[in-house]
Amino acid sequence: MNHTETSLQKAQTQSNQSENSCQQYLESFIASYNNRTKTSKQLAQTYRPVLADPRVSEGFNLPFKEMCYPIVGKRSQGSRIWDIDGNEYIDLMMGFGVNLFGHNPPFIKAALAEQLEQGIQLGPQSEFAGEVAQLICELTGMERVAFSNTGTEAVMTAIRLARTATGRNKIALFSGSYHGHFDGTLVKAQTGDGNPRGVAIAPGIPPNIVEDVLVLDYGNPQSLEIIEAHRQELAAILVVPVQTMRPDLQPKMFLHQLRQLTKESGITLIFDEMVIGFRIHPGGAQAWFEVEADIATYGKIVGGGMPIGVIAGKALYMDAIDGGMWNYGDASYPEAKTTFFAGTFCKHPLAIAASRAVVKHLKTTGPALQQQLNHRTSQFVAALNAYFEEDEVPIRMANFGSLFGPATLGHSGVAGNSAISQSINLLRYHLMYRGVLLLGGGGYLSTAHTNEDIDCIIQAVKDSVAELRAAGFLPALSSNSSNARAKINHTK
Repeated sequence: MNHTETSLQKAQTQSNQSENSCQQYLESFIASYNNRTKTSKQLAQTYRPVLADPRVSEGFNLPFKEMCYPIVGKRSQGSRIWDIDGNEYIDLMMGFGVNLFGHNPPFIKAALAEQLEQGIQLGPQSEFAGEVAQLICELTGMERVAFSNTGTEAVMTAIRLARTATGRNKIALFSGSYHGHFDGTLVKAQTGDGNPRGVAIAPGIPPNIVEDVLVLDYGNPQSLEIIEAHRQELAAILVVPVQTMRPDLQPKMFLHQLRQLTKESGITLIFDEMVIGFRIHPGGAQAWFEVEADIATYGKIVGGGMPIGVIAGKALYMDAIDGGMWNYGDASYPEAKTTFFAGTFCKHPLAIAASRAVVKHLKTTGPALQQQLNHRTSQFVAALNAYFEEDEVPIRMANFGSLFGPATLGHSGVAGNSAISQSINLLRYHLMYRGVLLLGGGGYLSTAHTNEDIDCIIQAVKDSVAELRAAGFLPALSSNSSNARAKINHTK
C-alpha cells in the first residue's frame, strides 16, 4: 500500500467519523426540539387525517422530517408569541407581514371590542366603510376604493377591472412575484424556447386560464422590449415593486420606465402592494418609488389583523365596479360599463373597524413611523451581515424598509453547496429552539420590537451558528479569521 492510498483511507475514515458525529448531534437536537414543542407536533399528527393544510408540510425535508410541523400559537402580545407548550418567542413572522404594530395593539383591540359590542351587521352598509375608503385615498393618492375579503380577491378584481377598461385580455407579470392563489396568476415562465408565455405552476390549473399571461424577468430591460412588442394586446402589467424573496432587488429606474411605457401604450399598471403597502411609507411603494400606478391592491397591514383586501385606483378603472359617480336630485346616473364584483363578507364590520383604526393611526403618526422602523431594520441587517462576514457564515441579508430576508446564499466558495444549504435550513430550527420565530430565512420588524429584542435575536443567531459549527454542520473558521479573532480577544 502506497502513501497516497493510506492518506485516502485516513481521509475517508475522518469523513465517516464526521458524518456519524453530525448524525448523532442531529438526532439529539431533534429529540430536544420535539420535547420542547411536543404539543405542536402531537396536534399536527392527530389532525392530519382530517385537516388538509399545506403549511404543515411546507418546506418538507426528509432529514428534518420529525421537526416538520408548525408551532401552534396560544397567545400573543407586542413582539412576543407563546406557543401551546408555554414557550415564548420573539416573533419575526409577524402574521406574514400583517402586524406592523406588533400583536394585539391597544388601539386596534379597542376598535374591535367597540364593534363587537354593537354587533356584526352583514347586509346593511358598514357604518365606517366610506370613511375608511376616504382615508385610504388620502394616504395613497388614489381616487376610489373597493373592499374585498382577501388579497387574492383584490388582485383578481384589479385584473378584471383592467380588462374591462381596456377591452384587452392579456396580462404580464414577473417571475418571483406572488399574487395570491387565483388560477390566472399561478403561472411560471416557459423554459427553453425564449417564449415569454407562461404555464401553470401546479396541477388543477387549466392551460387556457394562463395562456393570456406573459411571464417576464423583473428589472430586466429586455422585459420592456417584450412589453413593447405586445403593447396592443396587454390589458395590464402586474408588479410587486419589491418581491419578498428578493428584498435587495429594488429597481426604481425600471419602474419609472415601465410606467412611461404603460402610459404611452394604454396598458394598466397594477401595483400589488399586499405586503409592502403602508409598511415602507404611508403612501406605499407608489410614494417611495415616485411612481403613480393606475390600480393598487392592499391588505395585511391595513386590516389590523382582520382579513381584508383593498382595491384602490383611478376612477377610470374603479367605476367598472358600480357605474361611477352620480348624484341625487338631478338626471345623473351610473354611466360607466360595469363588470361583476361581489362578496358576502366584503366590508365586514370587524374588518372595517380594524382598518379604520389602522389608517387613522397611520395618518396621525405620518411618515416618521415608517422612517424610524426602516432605519432600525437597516441597522439590524447591517449588524447581522457584519457578524456573518466576520464569522464566515455563508449568508447575507438585505432589507426593504422593515421587510428583511436573504440577499445571497453562498460566500467564500460555498455557493451551491447542498451541505451548506442544509445547514442554513437547520439554523432556522435552532433559532426557533432559542425562541426566535421567523418566516423562512427572513421576516418583519414591527414597532413593538425593542432594542433588547434585536440584541436577543442577534445573540441567538451567534449561539446557533457556534453550535452548528461545533457539530460539523458549518466549515471551521479559516486560519486568518481565527488569528484575527484571537488578536481582538487579546486586545480586549
